[in-house]
Amino acid sequence: MVALLEELGENLRLARLRRRLSTVQVAERAGMGRSTLLKIERGHPGVGMGQYLSVLKVYGLEHDVLLLAKDDVFGRKLQDAQLSVPQRAPKRKKTPGISGRQE
Repeated sequence: MVALLEELGENLRLARLRRRLSTVQVAERAGMGRSTLLKIERGHPGVGMGQYLSVLKVYGLEHDVLLLAKDDVFGRKLQDAQLSVPQRAPKRKKTPGISGRQE
């Protein structure tokens, strides 16, 4: 997973450089600090998806996020095979008067 985030971060860094924008300019336009933008460009896993989207919007690439999981080949195969997911077991009923807490 980290390698994918690092590749995404590198792609975003290259998009910034192609547009000849500084990290300060992009961070301000995206409404974040420069340190957060640098984390994004390094593929830090702790950065939220919304922040990635904010950077994509600055570059005019926000609709690219819709390409994620667009062609779910495996899911379609499961659907076509009409495989069903086993249902969960019913929840146990609580016995009145027993809370499991010690007083």
